[in-house]
Amino acid sequence: MNNILVTGANGQLGSEIQSIADQFKNFNFYFCNRNTLDITISNDLESFVIKNKINSVINCAAYTAVDLAEDETEKADLINHIAVANLGKISKKLSLKLIHISTDYVFNGTNHIPYTEEDKTAPIGVYGNTKHKGEIALLKINPGNSVIIRTAWVYSSFANNFVKTMLRLGTQKDSLNIIYDQIGSPTYAKNLAQTILEILPKLTNNDIEILNYSNEGVCSWYDFAKAIFDIKNINCIVNPIPSTAYPTKAKRPHYSVLSKQKIKDKYAIQIPYWQDALKDCLDKL
Repeated sequence: MNNILVTGANGQLGSEIQSIADQFKNFNFYFCNRNTLDITISNDLESFVIKNKINSVINCAAYTAVDLAEDETEKADLINHIAVANLGKISKKLSLKLIHISTDYVFNGTNHIPYTEEDKTAPIGVYGNTKHKGEIALLKINPGNSVIIRTAWVYSSFANNFVKTMLRLGTQKDSLNIIYDQIGSPTYAKNLAQTILEILPKLTNNDIEILNYSNEGVCSWYDFAKAIFDIKNINCIVNPIPSTAYPTKAKRPHYSVLSKQKIKDKYAIQIPYWQDALKDCLDKL
């Protein structure tokens, strides 16, 4: 039996993994959140892993409040960096498989073609910097049978996200101003969850690897909002605005498209188009 620890179990991705867990009969899941297991304390983490005979870890835990991270630097670093290093050390010491979820924010967003796993990283804010430090820690520790999966623009039928916010505001307001000059590929967390559980048994790499995953296709936040309203027949006018018209404490990457060629080639997976994935999510909502 494959005993799998899933951290950040109450978040979007962790919740989606829980929703499909029954499909994977050979997996025995231990879903944990910050209240049931503090992964920032290495001794507690190691004790939990040994006691429950864990042999695989899926790290969905993260500090994702991008703007708040500019003020809560230590807290963001503790979760996005220190805890990740703890997981890496335990995984190497006890020969665990590890899948760690990272982000497009490790890049500065100045590309004009999709980012590959080999492109130079250059985070532009505290959130991206702490996630980048988590990646660097894992690469230095280098646990075998492990991968870092970078993803972007994650949404789900669980927790709070852009899709749910648009559904709420679209029914409350006659019009919304949405940014048109930030480009990326939305990621339906259910599709990512399925991919994670499919590739987990296939991990046989000697050195930790980096992979990219998002849904196929490209759009702006404006396009994304328009698609949500069109699919749900919500009569809300969407006005395109530049990023300069909506200032935020933390700077956002203008271009966050990730190349998925490596994960598709290596694991022969099919990745849904973002609008098809969105329809699937909206059917649940």
